[in-house]
Amino acid sequence: MSKRIVITCWGSHGDLFPYIGLALALKKRGHAPVLATMPLYQPNVEQEGLEFAAVGPTVDVTDLSLFERIMDPRRGSEVIIREMLLPKLRETYEQLQRAAAGADFIVSHPICYATPVFAERERLPWVSSTLAPMLFFSRYDPAVIPMMPRLQDVPLIGPWLSSRAPALMRGVTREWMKPVAALRSELGMPPGAHPLFEGQFSPLGTLALYSRVLAKPQRDWPPNVMSTGCVFYNGPDGLDAKLEAFLAAGPAPVVFTLGTSAVGAAGRFYHESAAAVQQLGLRAVLLTGGIEQNKPDGPLPDSVLLVDRAPHQMLFPRAFAVVHQVGAGTLGQVLRSGKPMLAVPHGHDQFDNARRVTKLGVARTVFPKEYTATRVAHELTLLLDAPYRQRAEEVAAVVRQEGGADAAAAAIEQLLR
Repeated sequence: MSKRIVITCWGSHGDLFPYIGLALALKKRGHAPVLATMPLYQPNVEQEGLEFAAVGPTVDVTDLSLFERIMDPRRGSEVIIREMLLPKLRETYEQLQRAAAGADFIVSHPICYATPVFAERERLPWVSSTLAPMLFFSRYDPAVIPMMPRLQDVPLIGPWLSSRAPALMRGVTREWMKPVAALRSELGMPPGAHPLFEGQFSPLGTLALYSRVLAKPQRDWPPNVMSTGCVFYNGPDGLDAKLEAFLAAGPAPVVFTLGTSAVGAAGRFYHESAAAVQQLGLRAVLLTGGIEQNKPDGPLPDSVLLVDRAPHQMLFPRAFAVVHQVGAGTLGQVLRSGKPMLAVPHGHDQFDNARRVTKLGVARTVFPKEYTATRVAHELTLLLDAPYRQRAEEVAAVVRQEGGADAAAAAIEQLLR
């Protein structure tokens, strides 16, 4: 029987695309999914024949100063939560009320703080989701905290301190989340659990929408976690003619990308990248996001191509290696491509993702402040070694068979039954 399923999400295209992929899988199974997200994504949703609902504050994607603040490893999460999301919490709740009229089920993104409140008050069944293992904040599989990315490398005491970081974060962020408690009080509800921790997880279950290669289940995870694998979606566009011709004209290039958020806070990433591949005599594709200051200084050789953006699903398999920010969406596509990677984490879950793929043996990591042409050239030379390439193919074989979209849709149907 067809069900009306509202999917709430908020963030970059890396947040949006997995939920479009999930919506398409649910639609294929005969359901009526509604994607409830910020207004600027309406064309992305409706071009796939999906129902759209405007829920959550919008973002000025031309404001590069905002991207600099969002991607700050120390304060980026606070900016998103305290300055962008929670001041609009009451408005978001009312938008969700309208979007979820007649809904049978809701899927929640980790930072859609109105969704658990709404589902609980309306007694509507819902499932939570996460795009990265960091958000389980396990003591037994400690996450890398962005403001202390090297803490786990400190001998003896580092792992111990990392396992206790969530308790510290819980205390620091309690003040951030007061608007959630205020909304619950206004609606006649009890205070509830901490929205960044156990409060984000549904008692019915949580969809772990990332590859199993990144994390094993831990005994302090929330109940009923369903590991589905990555949910892929890449949009309807193919490679443009210029990029296709470049790829066909020579050896596989190194692809450099910072996704759709860190690209607005790139610094000298693209300048140093272009210099590094010229030192090594490698070909390169630089996905600069169409941002003028991301274009490297001076003329570039024919071996380096600048492109605003390109579908990762089609480009990465034709690369020699991929240098990227390790956001959840980009990371899933690189893992599936079977190519070794150089991880350059900028903020949020990216530092934790970088550590995980480095431990997997498919990546090396360079932090942005250390990102120079000489260092990048050295790291790329190491990635030429056969062990990285062989391990990347082994991991890709696992990722390709997971079937994340169908697994997630099947899990939702099971919960509906």
